[in-house]
Amino acid sequence: MKKDWPLYAMLVPVLIYFFIFRYMPIYGILSAFKDQRVLTVSIGQSPYSGFYAFRSLMTGDYAPDFWQAFRNTFAISMYGLIFGFPVPIILALFFSEIKSEVYRSVVQILSYLPKFISTVVITSIITLMLYGGNAPHQAPGVLAQLFMTIGLIPEGTRMMLEPQYFRSVYIISGIWEGAGYGSIVYFAAVMAISPTNYEAARIDGASKLSQIRYVTLPGMAPTLTIMLILRIGEILSVGYEKVILLYNVHTYSTADVISTFVARVGGLMNPSGSILNVAASADLFNSVIAMFLVLGANFISRRVSDTSLF
Repeated sequence: MKKDWPLYAMLVPVLIYFFIFRYMPIYGILSAFKDQRVLTVSIGQSPYSGFYAFRSLMTGDYAPDFWQAFRNTFAISMYGLIFGFPVPIILALFFSEIKSEVYRSVVQILSYLPKFISTVVITSIITLMLYGGNAPHQAPGVLAQLFMTIGLIPEGTRMMLEPQYFRSVYIISGIWEGAGYGSIVYFAAVMAISPTNYEAARIDGASKLSQIRYVTLPGMAPTLTIMLILRIGEILSVGYEKVILLYNVHTYSTADVISTFVARVGGLMNPSGSILNVAASADLFNSVIAMFLVLGANFISRRVSDTSLF
């Protein structure tokens, strides 16, 4: 252990991060069961209210907004899982077929770059490319004009003001932003497959597609399973930063998600109107659902493939 102390020292910042931002906030769960409405009143000083916040959230005054946010969150996450999960895998397969290491490194670095661009910059680019500007006679963005030219959207459409386009914009931009970075794990899994397996497949006359089907994908299966289980646990976790920067009053019906609902009710946008117990109950409900999704996916995976997260 003494000779490996630098490796253990590298864990310290990570452990501090998780302790401060993941472990300590668990205490805030109590807010869901207390009558806490003002940010200046501590959790310990607030009286218990039982399950009042949950009733208010599920069937009370906040129910319409909450269930709308829940449906939007689930829809965005499911579409993101269906269309976004395979893209990093396909990218990793493409990268593994590039013979030149220099060219492959350049392509990989370029594909990683969007992940390191600020969310504010990403949303600004999306707005400029699709919306253009606020001037009455200003033309739509370049991409919007292209979509009109090829007939994907009607002439004169302002995509950022139409609720039916919000989910597509959010999901496609998310795939572009994270596909390259997400391919790192899958590329490592491909590189870990023994070359002798491909050699044997080539001797048997397997084509490139057959090698991918019978050698590469089975070799990646454990990694794919673990990543899918983790991704399922994030089905109800749509970050509020990008949504807040992209949505507006016109797209609210399809853009409001649980995280923006929690931020709004919890007082991030209006501290004087903060109702922390309702916001905390919504977040706790979200976390419990995510936990059961992970447990269910892990159980099914263990029964079907003998590969599981735990």
